[in-house]
Amino acid sequence: MEVLKAFPLGQYIPSNSFLHKLDAKAKIIASFWLILFIFLLRLNLSYLFILLLILLGIYISSIPFKYFLKSLKPVYFLILFTLIIHLFFGEEGGKVFWRFGIIRITELGIKMAIFMSLRLIFIVMITSLLTLTTSVLELAQALEDLLKPLAILKFPVHEFSMMMTIAIRFVPTLLDETDKIIKAQKARGAEFGKGSIVNQAKSLLPIIIPLFINAFRRANELAEAMESRCYRGAQGRTRYRNSYWSLKESLFITFIFCYSVLLLIMF
Repeated sequence: MEVLKAFPLGQYIPSNSFLHKLDAKAKIIASFWLILFIFLLRLNLSYLFILLLILLGIYISSIPFKYFLKSLKPVYFLILFTLIIHLFFGEEGGKVFWRFGIIRITELGIKMAIFMSLRLIFIVMITSLLTLTTSVLELAQALEDLLKPLAILKFPVHEFSMMMTIAIRFVPTLLDETDKIIKAQKARGAEFGKGSIVNQAKSLLPIIIPLFINAFRRANELAEAMESRCYRGAQGRTRYRNSYWSLKESLFITFIFCYSVLLLIMF
């Protein structure tokens, strides 16, 4: 259950770095573009330059590297599963190093295993850079600003952004409550992760039931608090802090786009 503490969503590390000062809209645009761009790259040395860009971002953020390593813990199993699937069951191509029935290790399989795993790692690292350097409130306001054109289609932009804000904000809270419930159940002699699959599933009930009860209780308290403060959606609502797009945001986006286009041309 240590993985709960490492879950990165909703975590924010305050700092005075360049990335922290950037407008959240620029960081969201850059993050989504880089994630999309990773899928456009072919299997070659361009991944090395993406890694250098991510490491540069981590250095500029002034956030210890251990936080980014922790953000990978929840997806360790997925990375390992991706590596094994492509390594032993990938496409045939190039030299065949070992074969046993449908299981095989080929030159193309090794390349695909490495690059697909790196692709997943890069996506997690980019997402972590966004969430660790941007508060939940800034993310919600930036998302609302970016989705404003959809208001023409009667899409509830403010309500959607508020919903996303509350969901992200309560992820660490619910994980912390889950950890407390697990420790309380262990103190009463409960055992988790032992026995058959059915027994393991049954052992989760003492965790899931109180967690759902606490979640609904918190949702009710939040609704009452918002109503008591006369919250009525986007109508007549103002912001305590406004974000502004300046020259540094434009230069940042230009650098990201130029860097990625240059990689496409080179590789």
